[in-house]
Amino acid sequence: MKKFLKQWLPSIALGVILSLFIRSYVAEAMRVPTDSMVPTIEVNDRLFVEKLLWLTTLEHGDIVVFYPPVPGEEEKRYVKRLIGLPGDTIEIKEGVLYRNGSKVDEPYLKESMTYTFGPVTVPDEHYFFLGDNRNVSYDAHLWPTPFVAKEQLVGKVLADVNDIF
Repeated sequence: MKKFLKQWLPSIALGVILSLFIRSYVAEAMRVPTDSMVPTIEVNDRLFVEKLLWLTTLEHGDIVVFYPPVPGEEEKRYVKRLIGLPGDTIEIKEGVLYRNGSKVDEPYLKESMTYTFGPVTVPDEHYFFLGDNRNVSYDAHLWPTPFVAKEQLVGKVLADVNDIF
């Protein structure tokens, strides 16, 4: 037993340390508990999230994991679509999303929005997110503060693991 521990304990310890490092700083698999991103992401889908945001350029349409600017929800992680980058003006009227005055084509939506919102301009170092299931999603159009600060971002969704397997 002593020989076994001496031989395998360093490898096991290194494996545990590496896996914790990777999960904390590089990438993580996460489960989606709500229907706010249906039909793109279904309830209980597992996502592969890349956490190296300093190496990544976020673009309109990316799906991102973040901590929301919602009192009492600061410890929860939300998954939403990136709609507005710093400096963008966002408005929703007559069921259509407008970014900087131009209509945005959103083929991933199942139905048109039944609400109006904005216009609002996204401040520096902040982002604007909406769920794909817009009429059900608790997202920026309902939050007390509609913008997520850069430091609240967790990572960018690279893949829905359920689509791979």
